[in-house]
Amino acid sequence: MTDLSTNDKMIIVQYAIEKYENEQTLLEKLSAILSEKDIQRSLDTLIGTQRVRRIGTDVLQNNTSHTDIPQLPDGLKPIIENL
Repeated sequence: MTDLSTNDKMIIVQYAIEKYENEQTLLEKLSAILSEKDIQRSLDTLIGTQRVRRIGTDVLQNNTSHTDIPQLPDGLKPIIENL
């Protein structure tokens, strides 16, 4: 697989949150694609920019009332489908 940009990684994390709201499950699924450091960095950025919110201790949710989820680039579709 080619190297992913920071923006691509955040898009993957946002679409993964749509599928798996539980943070532990999300981390397990994403670990096949991204390093733990990349996952945490993307989550921190998404939470800091209010594109993702934490509900309780272990549930993550896209903050669609604040911002829309970006369009999924064609190159990332197979990655999201395989999550």
